[in-house]
Amino acid sequence: MDITADEIMVVCMARHIVDGEIVAQGLATPLVTAAYLLARETHAPHLYFTSAIGQGICRKPAPMSITNIERLWLDRSLTNVGFVRAAADILPSLKPKEFFRPAQVDPFGNFNNIAIGNHYLEDSKHKARLRLPGTGGIPDVTTFINDIYLYVPHHSKITFVEKLDVCSGMGHSPKRSVGQGTRALISNLGEFDFHDGRMRLISYHPGVDIHDIQKHTGFPLAISPELQETPLPTSTEIDILRNQIDPLGIRKLELLSGSERKHLLEEILEREKLLE
Repeated sequence: MDITADEIMVVCMARHIVDGEIVAQGLATPLVTAAYLLARETHAPHLYFTSAIGQGICRKPAPMSITNIERLWLDRSLTNVGFVRAAADILPSLKPKEFFRPAQVDPFGNFNNIAIGNHYLEDSKHKARLRLPGTGGIPDVTTFINDIYLYVPHHSKITFVEKLDVCSGMGHSPKRSVGQGTRALISNLGEFDFHDGRMRLISYHPGVDIHDIQKHTGFPLAISPELQETPLPTSTEIDILRNQIDPLGIRKLELLSGSERKHLLEEILEREKLLE
């Protein structure tokens, strides 16, 4: 059975979910959505979901979709609140588990989703080389929640950097007064923990060379003495993911770019029309 990088990432993330937790989902994060749904269908049937898409809390999550996702979340919500109130008032008390996708991450799990270009904040005369989508509630919630997890679909030196251009998400930092900092990171190459507050490779995905992981990382990696190959998804996990949770392959969009992404997106939209 051929298993793809997106499937390994989804299963790795799902295995971090504990039954009964509250899990939070951001915008445009289908890998995370698939992981939460997989956990719910396997070992964690009693999850509660908070969604930035519907700005609400759900007991029954929305299935994978592109064209109907907002309506689905709103239809299933137990309650809805504004984004500002959710970040400032609701989430501090719920303290959910959440996976964030950083554009840059440093060795201590601090991360950047604002801009690439180190003059962005230091000198207004200089423009950022790349303006990123922004932070949403990340600067707020990462200062207090204990369960900060990161995922990176494209492991490269562009993302894994010694020093951030801008810090918008707090990991392990001397400025932290509450919360535990980043717990784990999952990329398309391997899985990492943050032993003593610094990123450490704990498993490499099947077919991946450890030296390649270091070659695509912009700082020296710590290696766990218990380093192992990432356990493969089970046939049950793969069957549920492919045939029940995401038969359209929406999760794959996060690993594709250019014409491949465009082609898959057009295919998904056409198939969703037939389901209406």
